[in-house]
Amino acid sequence: MPEPRTAAALAARRRKTEAAVERIHQAIARLRREKAQVSVAAVARRADVSRTFLYDNAEARAAVAAAMAEAGERRTRTLAEQDEEREATWRERALNAEDALKAAHTEVLSQRTRIGELLGQIRDLQAEWNQDAIQRITTENTTLKQRVRQLTTDNRTLDERLKAARSNLRFQDRRVADLEAQIAEPMAGNRPTTSGRASSPVTDRT
Repeated sequence: MPEPRTAAALAARRRKTEAAVERIHQAIARLRREKAQVSVAAVARRADVSRTFLYDNAEARAAVAAAMAEAGERRTRTLAEQDEEREATWRERALNAEDALKAAHTEVLSQRTRIGELLGQIRDLQAEWNQDAIQRITTENTTLKQRVRQLTTDNRTLDERLKAARSNLRFQDRRVADLEAQIAEPMAGNRPTTSGRASSPVTDRT
C-alpha cells in the first residue's frame, strides 16, 4: 500500500538524518579533544556529510556554530595571553633601557662638571704648582675625557636600544589588532552559494 511505504521511507530518512547529526556531534568532540581547528569543512569531512547538510539542518548548523565560536574565543584568549607576555617583556626592556639612559646622562654631566673644575684649577694654580702636579692633573683630565667619550658612546647605544624596544612594542600592538580582525571574520564566508546548494541535495552524503 502507498501509505505504509511512504511512512517507512520517511522513517528511514529520519533515522538517516539522526545518524548524520550524531556523527557531527562526535566529529566536533574529536576535533576538540585533538585541539584541531573547528570549521565547516573539517566537521563535514570528519562526519562524512555534505556542507549543504550542515547548513540546512538546524541542529547540525547550531552545533557547528557553537563549536566554532567556542574555538574562536579559546584561540583569542591564548593569543591575548601570549601577546601580553611578549608585551610585558618588551615593556620591561624599554623601562630598563630608559633607566640606563638616565643614569648615563647623569654620569656624563657629572664627568663634564669634574673636567671643568680641574681645568679651572690648572689655570688658576699653574704658576704655583710644580711640574709633577701639573702632569698628574693633566693625566687625570685625559682619563676623564676618555671616560666621557666612552659614556657618550654607551649613551648612544642605550638610546638605540630604547628606540628598538619602542618599535617592537608598536609592532606587537599592530599584530594583536591583525589577529583580532582575523578571528572576527564571520562564519558566513564558508557558506556555499545558492547554486552549489541546489546542485548538492541534502541527502547526497548522508
